[in-house]
Amino acid sequence: MYEFPCNRKIIHVDMDAFYASVEQMDHPELKGKPIAVGGSEKRGVVSTASYEARKFGVKSAMSGLLAKRNCPELIFVKPRFDRYHEISKKIRRIFFDYTDLVEPLSLDEAYLDVTENKKGNPSASLIAKEIRERIFNEVGLTASAGISINKFIAKVASDYNKPNGQKTVNPEDVIAFLEQLDIRKFYGVGKVTAEKMYQLGIFTGLDLKSKSIEFLEELFGKSGKYYYYVVRGIHTSEVKPNRIRKSLAAERTFNENLSSEVFMLEKLSNIANEVSRRLNKSKVAGKTVTLKIKYSDFTMQTRSKTLHYFISDAALILETAKDLLYQETLSNSVRLLGISMSHLNTETNKETEQKNVSVQLKFEF
Repeated sequence: MYEFPCNRKIIHVDMDAFYASVEQMDHPELKGKPIAVGGSEKRGVVSTASYEARKFGVKSAMSGLLAKRNCPELIFVKPRFDRYHEISKKIRRIFFDYTDLVEPLSLDEAYLDVTENKKGNPSASLIAKEIRERIFNEVGLTASAGISINKFIAKVASDYNKPNGQKTVNPEDVIAFLEQLDIRKFYGVGKVTAEKMYQLGIFTGLDLKSKSIEFLEELFGKSGKYYYYVVRGIHTSEVKPNRIRKSLAAERTFNENLSSEVFMLEKLSNIANEVSRRLNKSKVAGKTVTLKIKYSDFTMQTRSKTLHYFISDAALILETAKDLLYQETLSNSVRLLGISMSHLNTETNKETEQKNVSVQLKFEF
């Protein structure tokens, strides 16, 4: 049975085209122009595209070649992660002026629990508005926000009035909001899952809500249970200030495709060194090494090995990655290699119990 925490006030703040917006802010000559951070017109993938570029269908994770084809005027900009980290820290300092319950998801987005906040403001909507105004005035960038009773709905709502807007889903409006929502807008429903749901006649939240938990679990496994509850406004995950990192990775896209394992060893060594550096910086180690291979035809393959002990040393990471590389013959020339570490020694196996929910929600938002 589910016991629903019905008095939480959660804000999800999401920066608008963060990397691209930082570049346009720092380089005024790029303002109003279609830019892509990362990639190039020949290689690599786009990390973030400005809204001017998005009008042409340019988006994150798109190949630079396709992005340039979609938008011939596209300007590629090399990412500056040190600068993005610097800006992100300024934004988080603003968050902490309102609450200590801040859970960053990445450099450009975070959850805030403002149920009890440092300003004594009972309105989460007004807090979100004030935070967005401060980010604009003090940092120079725009942000969007979603406000509701849990993390799932706040996350979905933050995308509703992008860019530079916010959406509040009041407690009494939760069910109606979710029922009319396109299934593609549900956080956690990817492209492949959405297509599968379409084939099953599930197009909206209301369609999803009509399916039994047994039906959804049979077709979508553990995710089926998640879908069953979130469409009913049930999501009990709390805002966790010290979010546990579950994996750490580094990867490289090459200027020219590599056709032999021998040519890849130096590249793997550099990647292993970077993974080791990040592990040691975060003071963690991992047991599972995963080698990611992207071929010249853009097909992807991963190979993993779990050790009996935690490692963070570059030599050990490289040794395991080499074993995985030689595990089987490459099916094509390779354009990208990556190494990730998971099963980190920060993880806990504590399971949370979920109890029955009643959605009878009335309080100032």
